[in-house]
Amino acid sequence: MIPEERPDGPGAGEESARLEEAGSVRKGSDPLAQIPRGRPQSRRARVHQQITKELRMRTGAENLYRATSNAWVRETVALELSYVNSSLQLLKEELEELNGSSVEADRPESEGITVPLIPLGLKETRELDWSTPLKELISGHFGEDSASYEAEIKELGDLRQAIRTPNRSEVGLELLMAYYNQLCFLDARFVAPPGNLGLLFHWYDSLTGVPAQQRALAFEKGSVLFNIGALHTQIGARQDRSCPEGTRRAVEAFQKAAGAFSLLRENFSGAPSPDMSPASLSMLEGLMTAQAQECIFEGLLLPSPEAPQDCLAQLRLAQEAAQVAAEYRQVHQTMTQPPVRDYVPFPWTTLVHVKAEYFCALAHYHAAVALCDSPPAAEEDFPVLPQAFLGPPATSEPWGAVFPQEQEERRNLGKAHLKRSILGQEEALRLHAVCRALRRVDLLQAVLAQALQRSLAKYSELDREDDFLETAEAPDIQPKTQQKPEVRAPSFSRVKVTDIFQRLGPLSVFSAKNHWRLAGPVRVTRGEAGFGLTLRGDAPVLVAAVMPGGPAAAAGLQEGDYIVSLNGQPCKWWRHAEVVARLKGVGDEGVSLQVVTLLPRAEPPGTGHHRPALGGLLRIQKECGWGTPAPARASPRCFLGWSRKAKPTGRLSPQP
Repeated sequence: MIPEERPDGPGAGEESARLEEAGSVRKGSDPLAQIPRGRPQSRRARVHQQITKELRMRTGAENLYRATSNAWVRETVALELSYVNSSLQLLKEELEELNGSSVEADRPESEGITVPLIPLGLKETRELDWSTPLKELISGHFGEDSASYEAEIKELGDLRQAIRTPNRSEVGLELLMAYYNQLCFLDARFVAPPGNLGLLFHWYDSLTGVPAQQRALAFEKGSVLFNIGALHTQIGARQDRSCPEGTRRAVEAFQKAAGAFSLLRENFSGAPSPDMSPASLSMLEGLMTAQAQECIFEGLLLPSPEAPQDCLAQLRLAQEAAQVAAEYRQVHQTMTQPPVRDYVPFPWTTLVHVKAEYFCALAHYHAAVALCDSPPAAEEDFPVLPQAFLGPPATSEPWGAVFPQEQEERRNLGKAHLKRSILGQEEALRLHAVCRALRRVDLLQAVLAQALQRSLAKYSELDREDDFLETAEAPDIQPKTQQKPEVRAPSFSRVKVTDIFQRLGPLSVFSAKNHWRLAGPVRVTRGEAGFGLTLRGDAPVLVAAVMPGGPAAAAGLQEGDYIVSLNGQPCKWWRHAEVVARLKGVGDEGVSLQVVTLLPRAEPPGTGHHRPALGGLLRIQKECGWGTPAPARASPRCFLGWSRKAKPTGRLSPQP
C-alpha cells in the first residue's frame, strides 16, 4: 500500500462517550498512548521527538501563514505545511506499528499479490472546549442551572476527543457517526440562524496539511463526514482481496466512501480547505468508484470451479479490465486539471496513471487468451463476440461483423493483443520507476513485473520463426461491466444515539430557535366538571383548550401552554396518557403546574405578553418545522440534511 495519512491527536480517545442502548465504552485508538511492554523504547522515543519537532514546525508555519498577506510567502508556507503533514503521517504510522496497535486489522489474512489501493488520510483537528458557550446558552437562553450540566458537557468533549483517532474498523465508523448525530442535535438545539456557538473549529486539510478555521458548526459536521468517507477508504484498502468475502467488503467500503464524498459535495458550499472543495470531492468520488470497480474485477479473477474459462468468459474479463482502465483514465484526467493538480499528492496521480496502463494491458492479455487458448465459441455467441472490440483509437469503429474462427487468424490477432499488452505493461513499469514514493512499494513492482513476464511468455509461445509479416495493430477493447459500483450514502440512522442534552426538553420547543415565557407554578383545583382544560400531544403535553370560567382559566392557564412540571416533577418528556393519569389521581388539594408559552419570533424572551391561539400556534409550528417531538432514544434522522443554498460560511441547516 502507498504511504497512508494518519489522524492526529495525542491523548485522544482516552475518555468514554455515550453509546446507544448498550451503555458500553467508545474509545479512540491513540497511537501515542498504547505502548505495550517489550518494545524497543529508544526507537519510540526517537519517533516521539521527531513528531514533537514536526508539530513545532507546523505551528510556526501556521502562524506565518495566517500573519502574512504576501501571495508568494503563503504559497511557500503552504508547500512547507504539505511536507510537514506528510512527515507527520509517516511518523505516526511508524509509531503505531511500533506500538503494535491494530496489527490484526492492518495485516491481510493471506499473502496473495494484489495491486495496492489508495487510502485517504483523516483530517486532523485541535482540541475544543465546549463548556463556555454551552453554559452561557443553557443559563441565558434556557434558564437552567448550567452547573448541573457539567456531566453532559464533559461527555460531549470526551466523544469529540475520541473521534480524533477512531479505530480503523466498523467500531470507528460508528463512533464518527454517533458524534455526527450529536452534532445534528446540537445544531437543532443550540444554533439559531444566522448565529453560531461562538466556537472556532480548527481542522487541517487532509491533502496539504494547511489549517482552516470556521465558526460555523457546519464546518465541524462537514469535516466529520469527510473523515467517515476517509475511514471507509482505509477499511477498504486493507481488506484481504484474495478471497470473495474480502473483495466484497472492499467494494462495499469504497462505495460507501464515494457516497460520503458525494453527499458532502452536493450539500456543502463555501469549502474552507482544498480537500472539501467541489473539485476535490468529485475527484475523490471518482477515485473511490474506480477502486471499487477494480475490486469487482479482482473478484472475477478468483478461481471458481463453476466458472467456465471459455472464449466468451475471457472476453468478458477483457471488457471488465477495460472498464477499470477507463475509470482510472477519467480519474487521472481530473487529477491533472487545475485546481486539483495543485494539491493532490504526486504518488496518487502516478499510481492512477500506472493502473490505467496496467488494466488496459490486462484487457488485451485476456483478449489474447480468449483468441488463442480458449475453446472456440459456440455458434449462438458469434453475434456477441465482435462487440467486445473497437477499431483503432482514431476511429473507434466496430472491429468487424465476423469474429475470426480460423486458428491462424485467431493466433495472429492474439499476438497483436499481446503486443499491446506488453507495451502497456512496460509503460506502467516506466511510470512506476518515475515516482520515488512508488519505487518503495515493492508489491506494486512485483505485480507489474509478474504481469509483464506472463505476457512475454505467452507471446513467445505464439511467435514462430517463419513469422515474417508485421503483426497487425490490435483493436481496442470495448469497456463494459456486469456490476457497476453504486454510490452509497452513509446510513446515519443505523447508529442510534441519545441526545446528550435531552434534559433541556424536546427539541420541538426547547431550542435556541424558539423563545418562550415560563409561568408558574400555579395551583389548579378540581371543579365539578374537572380541571376545565383539554390536553393534546406528547412530550411536552399541550393545553389545547381552556374552558371559560373553569379552574384552569381561573389559575391563568391559556391555550398554547406547554406543561413542563407537575407537582414539582419535570414532565417535559411525559406522554399524554401519563399526564392525564396523574391529573386523574389528584385529590381535593389540586395540582401544581408549571407551563411555558412560545413567543413570536420577533418578540424577545421575557418581554412579550401575547399568547397565540391554538390554531395560530400550530400554524407557527408547521411553518417552523416543529414536528412531533423525537423520542428519548432515537437517531436524529430529520436533522441530517443540508440546504443546497447554503451561505459561503458553509452552514448545514437541518431539514424539518
